[in-house]
Parts: sequence; C-alpha cells; structure tokens
Amino acid sequence: MAYVRSYTTIPVPKVLDWNADEHNPIGAEYIIMEHVPGVQLHDVWPTMKSHQHMLVTKNLAYAVTEMANLTFPAYGSLYFDTTPNTQAKAISIPDGFVVGPNCGRDYWDPIDEGSHGTTLREYTDGLLDAGYARLPNRSTESDVELPYRGSVGEHVRLLQISKSAIKELIKSPLIQESSRPMLLHPDLNKRNIFVSLDDPTKITAFIDWQSTCIEPTFVYANETPDLIATPPALSWITEMDDELLAMADTSGDRERLERDIWICRQTFEVAIRGFSPKLAAARALDEALLRHFLYCHSSWQVGAVALRQELIELSQHWSQLGLPGSCSYQPSPGELAEHAKQWDDFETTQKFKLFLIRMLDSSSDG
Repeated sequence: MAYVRSYTTIPVPKVLDWNADEHNPIGAEYIIMEHVPGVQLHDVWPTMKSHQHMLVTKNLAYAVTEMANLTFPAYGSLYFDTTPNTQAKAISIPDGFVVGPNCGRDYWDPIDEGSHGTTLREYTDGLLDAGYARLPNRSTESDVELPYRGSVGEHVRLLQISKSAIKELIKSPLIQESSRPMLLHPDLNKRNIFVSLDDPTKITAFIDWQSTCIEPTFVYANETPDLIATPPALSWITEMDDELLAMADTSGDRERLERDIWICRQTFEVAIRGFSPKLAAARALDEALLRHFLYCHSSWQVGAVALRQELIELSQHWSQLGLPGSCSYQPSPGELAEHAKQWDDFETTQKFKLFLIRMLDSSSDG
C-alpha cells in the first residue's frame, strides 16, 4: 500500500500501524488504517444512472493502468527492506522497498514460498509447488461424495503432466511477450471501491490490498472487475422457465442491464488499450493459452476435473496455438468418456453456486 501511495495517484488508505506477528501482545496480526471517506460503490451502484456507471468505470480503468504501468525486476510481493526473514531472497528496488516471496492467498504452506523470482520458469515452478502443497496425505470421504474432486493420486498425475505442458507453454513467444512483472489489485469488486457520497463517479479509496502481488501480465488477462462483468447467473437464468426467470430477475429489464454492462465494458477496454497496451495485448490472447496457469496451483480446491478439462482443451488446440510437437497429455477414449460425466456434474454445481451468488447479492467467498 505504501508503494502504491508513493508511485501513483491512486487513493489508498494510509496505514497508521500494523503487526504481522501472531505472537504479539494482542495475539493476532492486525492493521490499523485511517478512516476511508465515502461509501462502498456496491451500496450506491443500483441507484446510479447509466452515465454515472460509465464515468466511475473510466476512473477505475485509469487507476488500473497506473498500476499496470509500474515496472518491477521480479515476480513476488513487495516488502520494506527492513522486513525480517526476507533480505536473503529479496531483490532491492528504490526507496526502501524489496521484491520478496509471494504472500498471496494461493501460497499458505511453509513448504511453498510462492511464485517468486526473475524468470518465468521460477514463477511456474512456484505455481506447481503450490498445487502439490495443497494436497492432503490421503483422500477423504467427501472426495468420494464428489467424484469430480479426484483422488490425491489423480491430482499428482495431472500435476506431473502439467509440469511438462507448462515447460513448453512458457516457450511460446506470445506468453513470453506477456510475462512482464505487473502489480495489480487482485479483487476490484464494488465492495472494495469507495466513492464520494456527493459524486459517486469519484473514487475516494481502494481497500483490501493484502494479497496484491507482482505477477506475469498474462495472469491478469482475464481479470474482470464485477462492475463490467455479466451477472454470474444471467446467461443461465435466461434458459429457465418464465416463472423462475421472473423470480431471478425482478427488474424485468434485462436489456437495459445488458446495455449498461456493455457500455461500461467498452469504456474499460478502450481505456486499457489506450493507456496500458501491454495489459491490453495480454487480454487479447487466446484463453486456451492461459487457463492452465489458473488451475495447476488450485486443483485440489477446484477439483481434478477442472485441471483435466484445461489439459484436454490444451491438447486439442496445441498445434493451433503454435506450440511445438504434441501435448504431453493424450487421454484415452475411456478417460474422455468418464471425464465428460464428471465435467457435467461439475458445471451443474458451479452454475448453481453462481445462481445463489446472484440471488443473495453476495460474493464467491460469502
């Protein structure tokens, strides 16, 4: 937060005091920040006009491009150069800061210090290490209840295959050109954006920075702030019967909602293309090139079926993506048939979760 305050005009709350030692007198880590003026964008968004939505989206895009245009020598997390236990593995940058081990939410275990380093190979090795670190010693009863979760052995097998596939993926010129270390806020949803009560198009603060890390640009290629995203269940509920549709969309004006989202999305994308071409180029990449990086470190959390699906699609499009040779994953017809059943169950579960998120006006973590 101190780095962003120093090098950008982005409104970030000033930290008054903090302690990262759980053994301090309070008995827990804490952070105390100055009062944030304004209100959460989430609270005022429903009452804002369409042109106000567009203007606040434009201001958000400008903030994103400010962050995206910062330069760093390595992947990882930002620390003060006085932070204990980071100096040996840290890379110094100006004004008393260093880039050290990744402290993002994906890297909890001591065995895994995250995707940290100056090369893409070091970064992807960290992703795979995180995937292994999340695996339990053995499968549990709940895994039997959810077959698409997969056994520990299946996850190990898929991670081993992923290692070979990623080794070739990172050689792609498209990936190489979109691998510049970039710092972006990891969760730009309306609850983390504060705006002026008098003028809700004016952003007064961004909060929830604790997992902000320096990642390859392509990691952020598909990151979409929720104010420009189609409501999660919108495409699904349009396939339901009229009675359930009326319950799910009480406004009865989906066309207005979709038009509003389209205007905001175009505003955001135009600003990104105009002020951060590197990020724009990454956002234009074929998703098949990128999705595998999103699941190899979280397969146990999401399910083996998700990682397997990405391997299957990667294998099917290997040549079209300009990758040399053939993919290391070549599933048998029997494996494809079993996967199709599990994938159908997985998609049904995910659609139901997204429907509940919309109906409860909540987020994925509750």
